[in-house]
Amino acid sequence: MKISKIELYHVSVPLRTTFWPTWIPGYPQTHNRFTLIKLVTDDGVEGYSAGSAMGKEREGLGDLLGGYLMGADPTDVDRMQSLLKQAGILGWRNFWIEPACWDIMGKMQGKPVYELLGGKARTIDVYCSTGEMQEPERRVDYLLDMRSRGFRTAKLRVKSRTLKEDIRNMETIAKRLKGVLTLGVDANQGWLVSIVDRVPAWDLARAKEFAAACHANGLEWLEEPLDSRNYEDSAKLKRASKIKISGAELNYGWDEIKIMLEKDCFHIYQPDATFAGGIAQVKQVMDLCKAKKRAYTPHTWTNGIGFYVNWNMVLSDPKNDLPLEYPLEEPSWVPEFREGIIAPILPDNQGRLAAFTRPGLGFEIDKSLLRKYGTRFFKMTETRLKIKVIREKGLKEALALKKRKETGAPS
Repeated sequence: MKISKIELYHVSVPLRTTFWPTWIPGYPQTHNRFTLIKLVTDDGVEGYSAGSAMGKEREGLGDLLGGYLMGADPTDVDRMQSLLKQAGILGWRNFWIEPACWDIMGKMQGKPVYELLGGKARTIDVYCSTGEMQEPERRVDYLLDMRSRGFRTAKLRVKSRTLKEDIRNMETIAKRLKGVLTLGVDANQGWLVSIVDRVPAWDLARAKEFAAACHANGLEWLEEPLDSRNYEDSAKLKRASKIKISGAELNYGWDEIKIMLEKDCFHIYQPDATFAGGIAQVKQVMDLCKAKKRAYTPHTWTNGIGFYVNWNMVLSDPKNDLPLEYPLEEPSWVPEFREGIIAPILPDNQGRLAAFTRPGLGFEIDKSLLRKYGTRFFKMTETRLKIKVIREKGLKEALALKKRKETGAPS
C-alpha cells in the first residue's frame, strides 16, 4: 500500500460571536481555522487529519510534503513518523498529519483507531473547558448553567497582570461553586503568546503562591503554570504543590515529554496528539505514565477532528477514568463552529460521551460543509509529482533521482 494522492485545504469557519482566547490575550478570534489533509492510498482508502491554523500560513506546505509522502506506506508508522520529523526540520511542525495514517489503517481493518491501540468502546465523562477569562460573577452564572446540563467538572482560566487579580478571580468563583463542581484552572503559561496584550510570564515563586491559593480553595488541578520547557522549576513546583500540576499539551512529543517524566514535572500529562508527536508518540507517553504511576488526559482545544484524535487516545486505555476536556465557551466557541465540517460532538445530559464505532478516527467529513468553509490549495498525484520533478530537475536528473529513491542508495 502507498499514498497516491495528497490534498490540502484551508478551512475557515466563521464564529457567531467573537471569541477572546486567554492563550492569545487581547486577540479577537472571529473564525475557527485549520488545515485539513486528505491522504488517499492506491487502493482508494482515504485518511483525514487537521492542524490548527491562524490563517493561510501553510500555503506552501504541499510542495514540501509531496516529495516526502507520495509513494510512502501509510501503515508503516515508524517510517511516516520519521518522514514527518524530517519535513519538520525543513519547515513546519507536521505531526498533526500522522493521525491520517491511523485513519487509513482503521478503515482498512474496519475498526476504530482506539481498538487498534488496545481499547474498547465505552462511555466517558467530559469536563467543560472554558476558553476565556471573564469577571467572576459572569463565570459563576455560566458554570451553574453547565452544571444544570450535566457537567460535573469544569476548567477556569486566569491571565491577569498581577497575582492578586488572578487569585481574586479564582477564589471568588471557587467559593461560589464549592460542592457544586469540581474545578481546575489553566494559567496558559506553557507557551506564552503576546501578540496583542503583554502579560508577564510566571516564575516559580508566583506559580507556588497561586498553587497554594488553589489548594486553599479546593481546586483539583493547576494547568501549565510555567514555561513548557522549564523542566527544573516544573519539577520543583510539582514536589511543593498540594494540588495536582498538569502540562505537556504542546511539547514536541516523546523527545521532550520523556524528559519531563524522568524529571517528574507533573502529576497529569496532557499531550495533544495533533501537536505532541502524533498518535504513536502519545501512546509512548501514555505507556510511560502508567509505568511511573502518573495520570494522562489530553488537551483538545483545536477543532472537531483534533477532538476525535485525542478521544481515540483516551478510549485506547480502558482503565483511564479521568474526564476528557470538552472545549465550550458559549456563545462563540460551540460545537457547530468548533467541529465545522463534521457532525457536532454532543455529550448527554449527564456530561458523558458514548463511544463512536465508525472505523478509523471515527468522524465523517461533510462534503457540503467542506465546500462551504474549505478551499483546496494543494493537490498532488504521482503523475503531478513526476511532472514537477522533471520541470525542476530535468528528465535525466529526474530519472536518476527516481532510481536513487527506489533503492535508497546512490546510483
